[in-house]
Amino acid sequence: MDKYTPRNILVTGGAGFIGSHFVRQLLQTADNLFIVNLDALTYAGSIKNIADLISYPNHRFVKGNIIDRAIITEIFMHHSIDTVVHFAAESHVDRSINEPGQFIQTNIVGTFTLLDVAREVWRQRYALDPTQCRFHHISTDEVFGSLDKLEAPFTETSHYEPNSPYSASKASSDLLVRAYTKTYNLPCTLSNCSNNFGPYQHDEKFIPTTISACLNQFPIPVYGDGSNIRDWLYVEEHCQAILQILHHGKVGDTYNIGGNYEISNIDLAKLICTIMDTIYPTLNPHAELITFVKDRAGHDWRYAISIDKIQNELGWSPSADFQANLLKTIQWYLQLARAETSTVSI
Repeated sequence: MDKYTPRNILVTGGAGFIGSHFVRQLLQTADNLFIVNLDALTYAGSIKNIADLISYPNHRFVKGNIIDRAIITEIFMHHSIDTVVHFAAESHVDRSINEPGQFIQTNIVGTFTLLDVAREVWRQRYALDPTQCRFHHISTDEVFGSLDKLEAPFTETSHYEPNSPYSASKASSDLLVRAYTKTYNLPCTLSNCSNNFGPYQHDEKFIPTTISACLNQFPIPVYGDGSNIRDWLYVEEHCQAILQILHHGKVGDTYNIGGNYEISNIDLAKLICTIMDTIYPTLNPHAELITFVKDRAGHDWRYAISIDKIQNELGWSPSADFQANLLKTIQWYLQLARAETSTVSI
């Protein structure tokens, strides 16, 4: 199997949740690689996520927006970018329902801008030779829509049925990547992932929200009756899968990345509460904080994603121990809360 080796890589959204983990893995595992980390530092990205990475000589952080063609072009030209790994996206479903316009701009226009600059620069510099340049786009399983309880998991050939402005904008960006690959021979790969969890995740997401509620003895909000099912993927394992695709994936192909761990929202909330009862006990069980709230509009019932292709072709699979990774995540948030409390008290 041929291996693609990046030399100068642009990581978009590299101060966000998944992107910061990916940059950290690159710095720890890749030699002779220069990384430009571009992030607009909106609500989802924070310089705190990469504070320990700023001093690396082969890592440069740039604050900027992916819809700004001038900034993107300058980065490509000045740093001889040959590889893009594109995480930057508006990703919070509730926000997309209330403020869809920003999702169209970032997820569609931003992806178009990156693709078009890459096409323009790489056509002149590398003649779009897939051994010399590569564009990897990170997407979501939400583009496939919703499954019933007994339906088979989504595969790479499942048709798109997005049900929210967020998933529709991501589906649109996926189609742009496909179009640029087919029309312009831009060497792209694409991955659709299931729900991620781990350190540095934004506090609006379900697992950080539940942990924070337990710590502060606030109500734990669970939509509807909590029966909605998600497949959960530990963020570090997601990044390992992306690296496998980047190095060994077939140009023009799509790969699903999942955690092989389906659980309902209510059962996940209860599991977090049980762990918190052990490592952060309070007078009453944390599960008593669970509160059912009005379901959100267009709430998909179940996501499940098949990883057969990436397992069979690239040899990647997630670890079997979801609960161990969940415990590591909870412990990280506990340490963060203690550190913040210590800083405030000083």
